[in-house]
Amino acid sequence: MQINTVGVIGAGTMGNGIAQICASAGLKVVLVDIADAALDRAMSTIDASLDKLIRKESITDSDKQQTLGNIHTATDLQALAGADLVIEAASESEQVKLSLIRQVDEIVSAEAIIASNTSSISITRLAAASSRPQRFIGMHFFNPVPVMALVELIRGLQTDDRTHEAARAFAETVHKTAISVRNHAGFAANRILVPMINEAVFVLQEGIASAEDIDMGMRLGCSHPIGPLALADLIGLDTLLAVMDVLYTSFNDSKYRPAPLLREMVEAGYLGRKSGRGFYRYPA
Repeated sequence: MQINTVGVIGAGTMGNGIAQICASAGLKVVLVDIADAALDRAMSTIDASLDKLIRKESITDSDKQQTLGNIHTATDLQALAGADLVIEAASESEQVKLSLIRQVDEIVSAEAIIASNTSSISITRLAAASSRPQRFIGMHFFNPVPVMALVELIRGLQTDDRTHEAARAFAETVHKTAISVRNHAGFAANRILVPMINEAVFVLQEGIASAEDIDMGMRLGCSHPIGPLALADLIGLDTLLAVMDVLYTSFNDSKYRPAPLLREMVEAGYLGRKSGRGFYRYPA
């Protein structure tokens, strides 16, 4: 099927990034959030991101204006009625996602695809909230979306071949490389990555090394482009905790136990870059 209009639910870090890459690829985008303030912040973020690309001479000012012109914002889910693909990029809460999927299911056409950007929640379980579960799929983008080349395509038990191929074609349209992954807790990348970050938090918690030395050790000793604790701050500590909780519950294995320090930092509101403080401090 041809995807011309993409709806994105959630104007946060992931949502505005997905909106940007879709609009830059020439697709029409409807970005929906419950608050006008969130939409304004999202558009400012996209504007600044495009300005960086202009300074790098990757795009022209004309390209920027065309991209911004392709994005329309709304606070009402009804604005998604004409979308060929709707990508849910709300917070990593199963109940929030299920509620949104049920609402969107009643708004979009029978041919539309509904996708979730969840990083850990069962696609089969989310698809069951839709009246057309065969047209539901997981599309897990990585942060920052305009920079990271990967998207995981996760088929639920109900997802049909046509939906999977349409999602793969869409990934190519927005210049991403897609990998196909079974529906399993944490999928592929996060099943490996997030426990590694969690172990780095344990190392910090136990006083084995400072945050700076842990990150330097992984950068210089393992050739990682960014240290695990700095990456945690970029991803968001609340998101990481949610993924670890899903892994721990799904596998009932103590190796997936969230580090107590990670949970305590989330309780304190130290969520990383988005809150100004995580394992490091960030200027406002």
